[in-house]
Amino acid sequence: MSALICGSFAFDTLMSFEGRFADEILPNQVHRLNVAFLVPSLNRQFGGCAGNIAYSLNLLGGDGFAMGTVGKDFRPYREWMDENGISRKYLKEIDDAYCAQAYITTDADGNQITAFHPGAMGHAHEQTVPTDGSIDLGVIAPDGKDGMVQHAKQFADAGIDFIFDPGQGLPMFDGDELKTAIDQAAYISVNEYEAQMISEKTGLSEEEIAGKVKAFLVTKGGDGATIHADGKRMEVPAGKPASVNDPTGCGDAFRAGLIVGLQNGYDWETTGRMATLMGTIKVEHNGTQNHVLTYDEFMARFEREFERKVA
Repeated sequence: MSALICGSFAFDTLMSFEGRFADEILPNQVHRLNVAFLVPSLNRQFGGCAGNIAYSLNLLGGDGFAMGTVGKDFRPYREWMDENGISRKYLKEIDDAYCAQAYITTDADGNQITAFHPGAMGHAHEQTVPTDGSIDLGVIAPDGKDGMVQHAKQFADAGIDFIFDPGQGLPMFDGDELKTAIDQAAYISVNEYEAQMISEKTGLSEEEIAGKVKAFLVTKGGDGATIHADGKRMEVPAGKPASVNDPTGCGDAFRAGLIVGLQNGYDWETTGRMATLMGTIKVEHNGTQNHVLTYDEFMARFEREFERKVA
């Protein structure tokens, strides 16, 4: 089973604010907000949802490709992918645009404020899902909206099961568009806030959404994840992080574990734990592509964390 991960490639500029946003923002003055945060820590990382998922998937030995559009400043990212053995087969470079750029500030409570420039990501619709039989699992991750809509339809028309992971792109969709995506998808993977937003926009409860797909997964940070599948609701625990350094990209790492579980035909109790453990490993590291481990190391930690073997 080979996966095609449709989504963004971006450079992430990560900044840490040592205080709390809540202490700096006056609720009764948000209509004329003018704030500045001192960020002593700043670093630039390779990111974007497709790039992040592909990186973690590669660590786990999963079979897959990332598909996305990148800009004229892509060279260092290209070199990074080559160094790590991540395929660039389905990437398209846009000569007159920059790569997408995310500027993410995280406060002491783990809350984040993000400014995002889409750049080349806005050309995502120029890519087409291959239908030659080489792909049998898809992922719709945050990307240009036209690209997300087009690629979801292409997966559905080709009979390819896909994971709908709208993430930060969720506000771009209205209720009817989300209903269409749910009807097309085989799996929905979101966090708690996104699950609530989907329910509010569509008027569908979590149980109703779950009834339309093979599985509806809702991540809950350090509390693990809820999986609605096979007519059941399962609570899957998270691993225990050695330290909590950076939540950025944990959802993408979760998705990589999910893909590997699906590719290997594991049950949902196992697949869910693989996914939450990848999120745990990611949160221990700053940046979205700086965690390093082998498949055997991952499996050994899986057994330690959950006191069970992968099955």
